[in-house]
Amino acid sequence: MVPTSKADRKAALDVASWMFNVVTSVGIIMVNKALMATYGFSFATTLTGLHFATTTIITVVLRWLGYVQPSHLPVPELLKFAFFANLSIVGMNVSLMWNSVGFYQIAKLCMIPVSCFLEVLFDKVRYSRDTKLSIVVVLLGVAVCTVTDVSVNAKGLIAAVIAVWSTALQQYYVHFLQRKYSLGSFNLLGHTAPVQAASLLLLGPFIDYLLTTKKVYAFDYNVISVFFISLSCIIAIGTNLSQFICIGRFTAVSFQVLGHMKTILVLFLGFFLFGREGLNLQVVLGMILAVAGMIWYGNASSKPGGKERRTPTDKSHKNRSLSDSEQLDEKV
Repeated sequence: MVPTSKADRKAALDVASWMFNVVTSVGIIMVNKALMATYGFSFATTLTGLHFATTTIITVVLRWLGYVQPSHLPVPELLKFAFFANLSIVGMNVSLMWNSVGFYQIAKLCMIPVSCFLEVLFDKVRYSRDTKLSIVVVLLGVAVCTVTDVSVNAKGLIAAVIAVWSTALQQYYVHFLQRKYSLGSFNLLGHTAPVQAASLLLLGPFIDYLLTTKKVYAFDYNVISVFFISLSCIIAIGTNLSQFICIGRFTAVSFQVLGHMKTILVLFLGFFLFGREGLNLQVVLGMILAVAGMIWYGNASSKPGGKERRTPTDKSHKNRSLSDSEQLDEKV
């Protein structure tokens, strides 16, 4: 049944955008897991550079075909975004290397309160008590699912703090740039992907060597490993695009809350695809808590006063700008 009203159409596009993000994000994690764990390609930063290089090619082709209209993004804004985005990628990789899995997961959970702080500070957002409690339930559920060991060291803590803040700033900045310059997701990706591709492919091999003591150029590129690298790059196009679409539609906090559904799916699929032990009581309990928290968050934040901006003019401007952005996304 085709949605008739504007609200129904928006809801359908929200669901489609989110499902697109979930499928591509979980898919690329599974492919990368096989690539790194099975075939030993542990060069995460360089691989991310290849992802953005592939995405750049697609955006150039679409622009040449006329599916993406020319747009403008000031160079200082572009460089700031690339700095936060690349720092996020490197910070997450270093945090995972220097910290235990438990502390790494706890650090990722901290992105929700940091994103909330950024929205309160810059967008003057106010959250109701129910919305705040629902976020706590989501955090608790994912923590129960993922945290098995926690150890802290000084350099690991610094890496985690840098990773969390840079990731939260990058996700907030996606929403800010789309709103301020009325950019569609493909337009923004067309501006940022080339810069990230060039910088990550230039610095990636050196960073990966520092993290793994292995040289990316000395890797045995056989047919199977090249196939998985190519598959990872193809899926990354959808992952990069869907992230920009979702943050533009849902804001950074909502994106983080809904994003923990991917954590649960990755856990669930990992048990079956990579020979992990079966679901235990702790994981099941955590999944139930997280899903309940996400449902609660959706209901609480959509109610009057659940999540609102203090300045009506800013809100109307945002809605108008996002409407332009959504129309561009729908055309693509």
